[in-house]
Amino acid sequence: MTGPGYDPVIQAERIALVDLLDRVLSGGVVIIGDITLSIAEVDLVRVSLRALVTSISGLVEAMDEPREYN
Repeated sequence: MTGPGYDPVIQAERIALVDLLDRVLSGGVVIIGDITLSIAEVDLVRVSLRALVTSISGLVEAMDEPREYN
């Protein structure tokens, strides 16, 4: 396949959605966000989001590792 927009390096780096999800769950992802709804510079509603997305096996492995405290 050739033509405009074709890049063999990008084509070689394509990854299946299942593989991407496996990588994310094995390492874990932290999602943090804040949303503020205000009218006339008066804050009416504030929503804070803090989420950890990981697999159970990854979490158990992380908890089993010895920790060093300085």
